[in-house]
Amino acid sequence: MAFEDIKAQIALLVEEMVKRPEDAHEIHETLREHLNELKAMGMPLPDDLVELERKLETDFDS
Repeated sequence: MAFEDIKAQIALLVEEMVKRPEDAHEIHETLREHLNELKAMGMPLPDDLVELERKLETDFDS
């Protein structure tokens, strides 16, 4: 999948988290998959998405 496509899908996932907080865990898993795709492609991860992923990890671990 192209870098721009992954970025667009991540943006949609973030919007979904806002609209459907009850599904945040499922959306978080999908976000993690997309970030792993970017890593596998050797692409740099946007700092804001890395921070979001860390915050979600913290929230779900609590």
